[in-house]
Amino acid sequence: MSAGGAVPPPPNPAVSFPAPRVTLPVGADILRTYSGAFVCLEIVLGGLVWILVASSNVPLPLLQGWVMFVSVTAFFFSLLFLGLFLSGMVTQIDANWNFLDFVYHFVVFVFYFGAFLLEAAATSLHDLQCNTTMTVRPLLNDNQYNVNVAATVFAFMTTACYGCSLGLALRRWRP
Repeated sequence: MSAGGAVPPPPNPAVSFPAPRVTLPVGADILRTYSGAFVCLEIVLGGLVWILVASSNVPLPLLQGWVMFVSVTAFFFSLLFLGLFLSGMVTQIDANWNFLDFVYHFVVFVFYFGAFLLEAAATSLHDLQCNTTMTVRPLLNDNQYNVNVAATVFAFMTTACYGCSLGLALRRWRP
């Protein structure tokens, strides 16, 4: 023992962790921010892309399969992201949420931009003639073409929303 008294106890490791770094509000207050509004738009518009591509009967599975994968995956991850903020779980998980927000929106923006280009390419092939069972017909019928045009427009709008979220996340991460 030292002459000055008792040795202080070691610090509690549960208390010594840094607090989660998040500048967005939690709970319903996130819906009052631009970031919360963009995430809601991403979910709604991404769901429309998913529904429209699926309703076109996916005539070009190689191109539109990627669009479906991106739109469904981004839809569910955006729901999870919003749910974490609405439930307040972000304050319980030790992470740099500003950085995770930036990385998530960057990756999804890049993937959605590619999906938008592929959907636009699939739509542009509507006049391509296919030889099926002794008859030549266009690759996309008029209904499929119209649905794919709408899917392309909504994919662009969703990509723009992810781009705006990316910009806002960058400002929060690097003030």
